[in-house]
Amino acid sequence: MSETTENKEQLEEVNEQTTEEATNSTDNEQNEEQAELSADEQLTSKIAELEAKLQEEESRYLRLRADYDNMRRRTQLDREAAEKYRAQKLLTELLPVIDNLERALQVEVTSEDAVSLYKGIEMVHKTLIDATKQEGLELIPAEGEAFDPNVHQAVMQESDSEKETGIVLKELQKGYKLKDRVLRPSMVSVNE
Repeated sequence: MSETTENKEQLEEVNEQTTEEATNSTDNEQNEEQAELSADEQLTSKIAELEAKLQEEESRYLRLRADYDNMRRRTQLDREAAEKYRAQKLLTELLPVIDNLERALQVEVTSEDAVSLYKGIEMVHKTLIDATKQEGLELIPAEGEAFDPNVHQAVMQESDSEKETGIVLKELQKGYKLKDRVLRPSMVSVNE
């Protein structure tokens, strides 16, 4: 009987070992599945993280590209404006010279010497006006025009019943513009 008991005991031990191995095997399989799920989750998480980084970098690239294009466009516009208005400072400084020449031409002359001097001033004035016109200097029309605060500076108001209200009656100082930019507004007297 002792052999049978021993066999039973051995059988029970084997059964226990088999059960433990089966349990361990199931636990291992579950652990492996969890590890696989965990690895899949980790990969999915990593992919999502990388996609977010890629999206962020693409967005950053597009913003930088737009900034660069805007800067290039602004630089081009600045360059065009600098070319268009390159003579502005010089023309602004020449306006008092033109005014003085025009005042000199308003003086009536009687002697022959004065007439020849007058003709010389007239030639210098004409040459200066032609040169400034080539650079884009334009006279702002004033007398008889409707008052425009963008190009006229009202310094007086007068009353003339024959003309409409807001019409420029007199031009006290000529105004000039360079292409489309006002260098000096016309000083005018406006009808009430």
